[in-house]
Amino acid sequence: MEPADKSDISSYWADHCLNSFTTEQLKQYQIISTVLSFNGHIVKASPIPANIGSLCDIEVSDGKTVKAEIVAIGQDQIEILPYDTNTNIRVGNEIRLIEDGREVYVGEMLLGRVIDGLGHPLDELGEINLKEKMALNGVPINPFERQPISEILDVGIRNINALLSLGRGQRVGIVAGSGVGKSVLLSMITKSTDADVVVVSLIGERGRELASFSKQVLSSHSRNKVVVVAVPADRSPLLRIHGAKRATTIAEFFRDQGKDVLLITDSLTRVAHAQRELGLALGEQPTSRGYPPSVISLIPNLIERTGTSTKNSGSITAIYTILADGDDTSSDPVVDSARAILDGHIVLSRELAQQGVYPAIDINQSVSRVMSDVVEDDHLLQAIEFRKYLSKYNENKDLILMGGYMQGQDLDLDKAVALWPEILNFLKQGEGEVCDYASSRASLQKLTGI
Repeated sequence: MEPADKSDISSYWADHCLNSFTTEQLKQYQIISTVLSFNGHIVKASPIPANIGSLCDIEVSDGKTVKAEIVAIGQDQIEILPYDTNTNIRVGNEIRLIEDGREVYVGEMLLGRVIDGLGHPLDELGEINLKEKMALNGVPINPFERQPISEILDVGIRNINALLSLGRGQRVGIVAGSGVGKSVLLSMITKSTDADVVVVSLIGERGRELASFSKQVLSSHSRNKVVVVAVPADRSPLLRIHGAKRATTIAEFFRDQGKDVLLITDSLTRVAHAQRELGLALGEQPTSRGYPPSVISLIPNLIERTGTSTKNSGSITAIYTILADGDDTSSDPVVDSARAILDGHIVLSRELAQQGVYPAIDINQSVSRVMSDVVEDDHLLQAIEFRKYLSKYNENKDLILMGGYMQGQDLDLDKAVALWPEILNFLKQGEGEVCDYASSRASLQKLTGI
C-alpha cells in the first residue's frame, strides 16, 4: 500500500516500519528533516521515523550534499554525525533519508579490489556491481554450534608456524608499539598464507602507508584472493568503525560459502579510538584512560563475529594489531580487553627491532592458546625446548656479555650459548622469504635435536 498523497509523507511513515522499504522507495518518498543546530561535530535535526545507523544526505549551502549517519534518536530531535567533518552546515539545511544502512553489499567481485568504509572503490578500477546484502553488524552464532579448532593455518612465517602455531578459526592479536614492523609482518602473512580468502581492513593508518600496503599486496601472486578495506586516519570516526565492521561482514560472506578466511585488522586500537571520539561526542562519560563504556563493548562484539562456524560453513581466522601506547603491553585498556577475549597474542619487541631481528617477535611474551590442540606432541615439546633456551640466554645475557659466566655451571645455559647463533638465524626472516609449516617445523626439529 502506498500513500494517497505523497506530499504528506510524515504520517504515512509514522505508521509503517522503515525496514519494509527498499532504498529506491526511500528515494521516491523523500523523508525530509531540518538542521536545528550544529556544534562542529553533531548535527541536531527535527525528528523523522528512522533507525540508528540510517544514512542521510545533508544539503549544504553551496549546493553540495554531505553524507551523514543517524547516531541517536530522541522524542523531539535526532542526532546526526557527518562523514565529512569539514562541512559548511547551517541551521535550516534539509536532510534527506536515503538508506537504512544496516546492510551492506557483498560479493565475489570484491576480490582484488580496494574499497573504503562505505564500499566505494579506491583503486580506480571502476564500479563494483554487487547484488547480495548482509547485515553490517553480523548475525550471532550459537557458541555450541561452532566447530572446534583442529586444523593448522600456515601463515608463511617461521616463528609463528613453529612456535606460535595458529589454527583455522583462531583469533589472535599482534601487540606492539609504533614502528616495530607490524605492517611488514602483516604484508608477509597476507602474501604467504594458505587461506582461501584474505580480507584486510586498514583502519586509521597514514594515507601513504595505506596506498603502499595495498599496492604491494595486490601486485603479488595472492591478488585474486585479497580484499582490502582502507579508511585513513583523517576520515570520520564513523567511517573508521564502518570500515572494520564492513571488512568483518565481507569475511562472513566468504565464510558462509565454506571458505577459510583470514581477516586482518590494522589496527583494533584505531577502531577503539574512533569509538571513543564518537562516544564522547554523544555525551558518554569517560572511564579508564578516557575510554567510554561503548569502547569496551565494541571490541568483543567485533571479535566474536569471527572464529569457526557451523558444520556447513568455513572459518574466519582473525589477526588484530593492537597499538600499545608508549610500549605499554600490560595496562592499556584496549590491550587488556582484547587480550582477555582473544585466543592468543603475539608481542613485538622494540629491543629486537633495534637489533635488526625481523620479524621482531618476542617469543617468551607471546602465546597461542590453541597450539596444543592443533600440533603433534613432539612439535609441542620442540617448541617448549626452544623457549627454554631462549629464556635461559636472555635471563643471563648481561652476565654473559660481562664475562661473568663460567661454562659448566648450568648445562641448559651452556647449550643455549652454543645454540645462540642458530637461534638468531631461526628468529630472522627476510621480507620476501616464505617459510611454510613443514619447513618451519623441520628447522625447529633440527635446532632442538628432538
